[in-house]
Amino acid sequence: MSADRSDASSAVVTRSDSGWPGFWNRGGWWRAVAAVVVYLGLYLGFGWVLGRTVGGAVHRGDLFSDALSVFIAVALPVIFGSAVLLAFALSVRWLPRPLFGRQPVRGSWWMWIAPAPIVVTILLRVFGSDWGSYSGGVIATTFLAGIFIGISEELLTRGIVVTLLRRHGYREWAVAVLSSLIFALLHTSNLLSGQSLLTVLPTIGFTFGFGMMMYLTMRVTGSIIWPIVLHALTDPTTILATGGIDVSGTNTSPLLTFAGLSTFVFLAFALIAMIVIRGNAHGRAAAGEPERHTAARDAGTPVNGVTQ
Repeated sequence: MSADRSDASSAVVTRSDSGWPGFWNRGGWWRAVAAVVVYLGLYLGFGWVLGRTVGGAVHRGDLFSDALSVFIAVALPVIFGSAVLLAFALSVRWLPRPLFGRQPVRGSWWMWIAPAPIVVTILLRVFGSDWGSYSGGVIATTFLAGIFIGISEELLTRGIVVTLLRRHGYREWAVAVLSSLIFALLHTSNLLSGQSLLTVLPTIGFTFGFGMMMYLTMRVTGSIIWPIVLHALTDPTTILATGGIDVSGTNTSPLLTFAGLSTFVFLAFALIAMIVIRGNAHGRAAAGEPERHTAARDAGTPVNGVTQ
């Protein structure tokens, strides 16, 4: 990984933090992995507790037949996960910045392409879904769950993981790839719920491409808020279009057929982005500072020791 780092051998931490915040402020890929593993353990553990205590209210054979079933099985775990991540962010003093602050490195004009196919895919699923097959309560609860899916998964991967990688000095193309890979590998946990490997592998491909699109959206909009919004709309519309979580579904609407091609679109654009992504937020990310739009930087002159 040393080739992907800035010229500094370790993160430049300008704050006087020590102890718990100081440990995380030094960043690094292994800290990012550790944070994700601990979060995943807590998330799965909470789901296990729910299954033991109120699992009888969940309709395993038809999860989305009842609003209470959706709330317990889908919404409650991600609400818990969001609370855990926000508590962690508060403990290391990353709220509101850097997690919800302005991005420390500016996005290029071509990155505006990234949100477009996501919005198109959401609309295809909205107009192609059989909404009449669900009750109003199930639809509302699924979208409620979507809000917290967006918060938890984006806060974890595009927030905490990206911040840890940047603070250790990785250049932005490595930040994009590593954070998207971690996001994709998170979904291997579906194996624990009984999904087959043949189902999980395509999900990993889709989530890697989707993760890259979310990273680019965050860069070009300058905020993690927009990836959260798009993610919060993507998951519930996908779930209600297919009738389940990470399944292909049986709806034969041609609109959903086109929506299914999004995996290939996301992966193709992700591969292109991996070649052309530039930038290095090291220094500003360590200080939690927003990017300074100066004539010197725009001319290619280093700003705070960072060349774009």
